[in-house]
Parts: sequence; structure tokens; C-alpha cells
Amino acid sequence: MEYKLVKNAAMKRILFMLFAVIMSTAVCHAAMSNSKVRKETRFLTDKMAYELNLNTAQYNDVYEINYDFISGVRYLMDDVLRGEEWALNRYYDYLDIRNDDLRWVLSRRQYSRFMQAAYFFRPIYVSGGHWSFRIYVTYTNPNHFYYPRPYHYRTYCGGHNRVHYHNVSYYRGRHNYPTYNGSFRIRDNKSYHTSRRSDFGSVHIRPNSGTRPNNVEQSNRRPATNAPVRRSDTKKEVNAPKRGQSIQKENESIRRRSNSSSSSTRTTRSSSRSSERGKEASRRN
Repeated sequence: MEYKLVKNAAMKRILFMLFAVIMSTAVCHAAMSNSKVRKETRFLTDKMAYELNLNTAQYNDVYEINYDFISGVRYLMDDVLRGEEWALNRYYDYLDIRNDDLRWVLSRRQYSRFMQAAYFFRPIYVSGGHWSFRIYVTYTNPNHFYYPRPYHYRTYCGGHNRVHYHNVSYYRGRHNYPTYNGSFRIRDNKSYHTSRRSDFGSVHIRPNSGTRPNNVEQSNRRPATNAPVRRSDTKKEVNAPKRGQSIQKENESIRRRSNSSSSSTRTTRSSSRSSERGKEASRRN
């Protein structure tokens, strides 16, 4: 009798664990919303700021670059998981553009450190049939942030993407220090296939899938159905309150200047309209 009770309890635990796995898988296959893109972008940028010692201007620019990258590739990942080679190649095109933009924001020393950290340089990988960010392997608490949100956390929507600047980086010349000039592109590098095996080795590439079919919608219009996997909180992380407070103060200053500029613009426009109405009235008289 006692053996049966123990056996039943063990079976219940097994069933509960299976149910938990199924539920977590269902969550991973939920569509990646814009709010989730912002949170994932902030998490990655926050850890880059912490390890690379970014200043406030760099922090805000890196957020924009990571946002454009994550926002773009989320629409490709379904096709990557299905083994579409064109999608895989397109992913690395996005990654090379993102890493090129970062060259103009990070100093030469910062960029060298950035390249040495795979969870920064090649942030996405596939495991167990779904895609995830490598950063969660090292920083396991998804709710821990070292710094406050960027000042344009809720308002930036891709306005500095290259598509708006004739495929030229918006960030070129914005920071006054020597940039990294070594090899950084993955698609053009001899280690491209090694990187592919490391990032997407479990994906089975479909034959004759190197060209995107005409009946496939453009990737930037199709919702993704595989959100990144998050890991449980198993590692204690150290806070950095002083630098976080400094960034928060500078972002508040940027926000105030932006609001002041908008108010001044509105006042100028109002004065101009009043002057024009006055002139029109005098002409009529």
C-alpha cells in the first residue's frame, strides 16, 4: 500500500513536470510583441553598458542599434527554424549591419572586448527547436538591470535605421574617437560556416532553399511565432547604482532639453501665426 502511494506521488510529479515543460514551450512560441522587443533590447544593451563601460550617449545609441536588429530578425526566425537557407543568410546580413553600426559607437578597445564575447557579438542561437539570446546563459535573471531605461525607451521605433539613410550608418562620425578597423563581418569571414554551426547547428537546412520563394511574404511584415527562451534566476548579479544614477540624470536632462525645444518651437509657431493674422488685418483696413 505504501509502495503504491509513493509510486502515485512520483507519477504526479512527473506529470506536473511534463505539464510545466509544455506550458513553457507554448510561451516560447508566442508572438514577440513590440513591448517584448523593447525589453529584450534593453536587457542586452544594459549588459553591454555594464561590461563595456558605455557612457550615456553610447548607451542610448547602442539601444537603438540593438532595437533595429532584434526588431528585424524576429520576423526571420520562423524560417530559420524551418531550415530556410535564405533566411539564415538574411539573418547574418542583419547581424553584420548591426555590428558595423556598433563600430561607429564603440571605441576601438570597447569593440575588441565586444567581439570577444559571443553573447554580444553573435547574440542569437538555436537549441531544442527554439531560438534564444545567449546573454541569458551568463545573466540568468531576466528582471535585473544595472541601469535605468534609455530616455527614448518607449518612443524609438527605428527612425535611425539604415533604410532611412540610403544604407549609410546614421552613427558614423557621431563619436570622436578611433574606431575599430579590423575584420568583423561574419558573412564575408572565413569562419562563417563555423559560426553557423555554433549558432544554428541543430537546424536542418532544406535543399534548394537558398533563394526566397516568390510566394513568401516579406519578412518584415510577418509576425514571428518563436520568442526567445528565458532562463531561471540561478545567479546573483551585482548592482551598479552610482553609474545607473548618473545615466538616469543625463537621460532626464536630455528629456528636458527635448521638451524645452518642442515648447520653444510651438511658441515660435504661435507667434508667427499671430503676426501673420495681424498683417492680414491691417491690409484689410
